[in-house]
This record gives sequence, structure tokens and C-alpha cells, in this order.
Amino acid sequence: MTGPSPKDWINAIHPYVPGKSATGSGARAAKLSSNENPLGTSEKARAAFAAQAAGLERYPDGGATALREAIAKRHGLDPARIIYGTGSDEVLHQAAGAFSGPGDEVIYVRYGFAVYDIAIRRVGATPVIVPDKDYATDVDAVLAAVTDRTRIVFIANPNNPTSTFTPRDEIARLHAGLPEHVLLVLDQAYAEYLEADEDDGGLALAMSAPNVLVTRTFSKIFGLAAERIGWGYAAAPIIDAMHRIRLPFNVTIAGQHAAIAALGDEDFVNRSRAHNAKWRAWLTAEIDKMGNAGLRAIKSKANFLLVLFNGTITAEQAYNELMARGYIVRWLPGQGLANGLRISIGTEEETRGFAAALRDIVGEAA
Repeated sequence: MTGPSPKDWINAIHPYVPGKSATGSGARAAKLSSNENPLGTSEKARAAFAAQAAGLERYPDGGATALREAIAKRHGLDPARIIYGTGSDEVLHQAAGAFSGPGDEVIYVRYGFAVYDIAIRRVGATPVIVPDKDYATDVDAVLAAVTDRTRIVFIANPNNPTSTFTPRDEIARLHAGLPEHVLLVLDQAYAEYLEADEDDGGLALAMSAPNVLVTRTFSKIFGLAAERIGWGYAAAPIIDAMHRIRLPFNVTIAGQHAAIAALGDEDFVNRSRAHNAKWRAWLTAEIDKMGNAGLRAIKSKANFLLVLFNGTITAEQAYNELMARGYIVRWLPGQGLANGLRISIGTEEETRGFAAALRDIVGEAA
């Protein structure tokens, strides 16, 4: 006897593989594999989370009313047009599920976020992967790939795992070139690490355009990765369709309160952004000094670096050597970047220690 068989498109999915959290030996290590906030979590958010411990028997507000209102107030949005989910991952899945299916095509850029491919294949749609431009989004390549079957374009900005950024004028040009039936999804998981003058205009587009969805997360700069809280903003008909397939009670009571408190702690966000900018620049300069060994750091606008290994030492060798020395980073062969390591910006101690370990591995003098 044989059991039920999954759909062919489900069998084609490669499950998401998260960054490792521990070395093989189990020894204490610097985890630089998941782009988490090295400063931790806002104390205000932590206190708000803990205050909900007495109500564990209660379902959360299924409409996330207070959270939507807080997000709307922070960004000048209409709370009725905010969707929410268990991380922005769920919101991305909602978009794919509501607007694509068998026979449809969904575009994303080579070296794009791994969840896009899973979300697309999960609903039986066909992923269309377009070429990059030196690891960044090539707007012309995206527009050239659009057909009558295209339903969604996924763009991460800044992009994960390459850390590249598409400026406002290019995002506007991309949107202007898309047919109205194509949903442009701008995944802004790392937007809070940008400076104010680097805004890509995504939220402004989503306010007025009928075919733009912006997604964000509380997992990165807000330091709430454990609670899995994401949100999106789009025109009312788009949000209505996504609500129809949204899981009920998807954001916990404690998570909602922690997120609201995190939004109100601007000092923590500003300190996190400043720390990231300082040590990202420092680490980039250190990698540049290792250029003679074939290392190259892609210019980053996020809280991590993509480092390419084009010399004698391979990315796999460096990954294993770093692991042995207590530094967990992300090796990316599954995303076509077998010559790349993605390194999160850690604490000062972690960042300095990582750089010293990498210098030693590639044989470069300090």
C-alpha cells in the first residue's frame, strides 16, 4: 500500500535551511549567521512582553488592532490597510497564495531571498529567476522577463543575502514599467538600517498605487526575532484578499505588546542603526585589506556583509575554519553563492574577533 502523494510542485521545493546556531562541538560561539540584532532587544519591549505572562490561556486579538494602529501612527498609514503575520515570511506567503497559482509566473532576482522560491512553488506557480547586475537588482532584466502570465515580482530592498540596495528612482522605474495586473512586492526587512535620505519610496507607492505591497519585520533592528512578527501595507483590495488566507490569531498577545513597545523606543532603534553603520564600515574596510587574498565585500546597506572568496581559500574552507574558531557565519551554496559567506554585524568584540580570525585563515597580516 502507498500513502498520499504530494503535488509535483511541492516535491520541487527545497526546504528553507536557517543559519546554524551552534558549532559541531557545542562550544560557545559568536552567532553571525542570522542577521540578528547584536544589541539584543529594547528593554521596553522586553518588559511589555513579560507583562503578558498572566494571560497565556487567552487567544490574542485576531485583528491585531492596537499593533496595526501603532504601525500606522509611526509611518502615517491607514491601519485598515495593514496585514500582519508570523514574520514577514508569512506575509510573503500570503501574497503568493492570494495572487498566483498553477499556470502563473512570479519573478525574483538571482540571489534573492530563499523564501520567495518556496512561496511561489507552494502554490503551484512558476518561479522566473532573472539575472542580477553585480549581485544587485537589474530593473531592465526584471521588466524584460514580464509576460502575460506574470502575476508577482518580489524585490528585497536591501536584498538578502547580497545586501545590495536599489535606489528610489530605480524602484519607481520598475513600478512604472509593470502592467497593472502585476503585484510588486517590496520586501523591506532591513529598511530601518537605511538613513532617512535612502528611503526607496516603497511605502509612498503602496499608499497610492493599486499594485504595490510593502512588507516589513520586527525580527531585525527591533530585536524580536523569537516572536516572529511581520507586517505589510497595500491597497485595500490586496489586503482583503490576503486576509482571506491569513492564519487566525497569528501574532501572539505578548508579541503584539512587545512590538508596540519596540516601535516606541526610538533610542534603541537609533543606537542599533548607529552601531551597525559603524561596525559595518569597519568590517568592510578590514575585508578590503584582504583583497590580495581574493576577498571582496559587496557594498552593504543592511546589517550584514556578503563576502566573496575568489582566491586560494574557498568560502567553504573559510566557513569550516571559522566554525572551528567559534564564529558561525552563513555559507550559501544553496542560493548559487558557493563562493560567498554572509556575515552578520555583531558586537564590537565579535566583529573584531571575526576579522582577526579571517585574517589568520587567509594568511593576511593584521
